[in-house]
Amino acid sequence: MNIGETIQPKSDQLNADDLIGGSKTIKITQIKVYDREVQPVEISYEGDEGKPYKPSLGMRRVLVQLWGQDEQVYIGRSLTLYRNDSVKFGGHEVGGIRISHASDIKEPTRVLETVAKGKRQPITINPLKIAKKKLTDLEGAKKAIEDKKVTLEKLKAKFDLTDEQIKNLTDERV
Repeated sequence: MNIGETIQPKSDQLNADDLIGGSKTIKITQIKVYDREVQPVEISYEGDEGKPYKPSLGMRRVLVQLWGQDEQVYIGRSLTLYRNDSVKFGGHEVGGIRISHASDIKEPTRVLETVAKGKRQPITINPLKIAKKKLTDLEGAKKAIEDKKVTLEKLKAKFDLTDEQIKNLTDERV
């Protein structure tokens, strides 16, 4: 055990205090949207230990600007979250969770975040580069393409394919 483990907040969600030691990159596994006014969105991620990320209204707006309104496309994507000590709630600085990086964006993206009623400030979300896996089962991938279980585009998105592998996957079998 170390001292960092003794300061973790007890809660049913990821809190800004969970990020005191530094930022955290998450890979989204599930997203739930509820018909309720307070915290209507819960984002589950790999290793969340039952503590989903519940983005603020401002961060939900950022997500929609980055990835669109269909939350199901968020699954499998990643975000880097950090603690911003200057986030206010009820007029007091309490700290909050902000997004610094997002996968599936091609370049730094400037968005306007509402920080107070009628007051917006620009923030920049940077692209998050995720290391892709190497494709090890070329024949299996080729069969999956032939059986229409996957497309070459989806394989390119998931794996770091060599030019030779792409050529092999696009060659017709005789």
